[in-house]
Amino acid sequence: MHVLVVDDSAMTRMVAKNCLKSLDITEISEAEDGVKALAALNSGTIDIVFSDWNMPNMSGIELLREVRKQWPSMPFVMITTEGSKDKVMEAIQNGVSDYLSKPFTPEALSEKLKKWVAVPA
Repeated sequence: MHVLVVDDSAMTRMVAKNCLKSLDITEISEAEDGVKALAALNSGTIDIVFSDWNMPNMSGIELLREVRKQWPSMPFVMITTEGSKDKVMEAIQNGVSDYLSKPFTPEALSEKLKKWVAVPA
């Protein structure tokens, strides 16, 4: 399984990667914005995307729109502090698979991952 973690915060990416490694997931790519995330998506097989909403160059919602155009069935989990009803509705209308609120726990990330992809035992 190959997971893409997209966040402009190096600390958030590190926490997510450590959580994934604790689940024995070793194929982890990271990107600091949506532009770099699209490059990663185009260069390899990604099984699920965990993306922040607020990032420079290309936001998480813009990335979600691009992912839905090119990979309509790819699980896409928005990791964000943006919990307003309008933001949630915008993400749902654009095809978000799920939400993970910041700050997140390893258990919460694991739960979202297992909900959308087969996690190795």
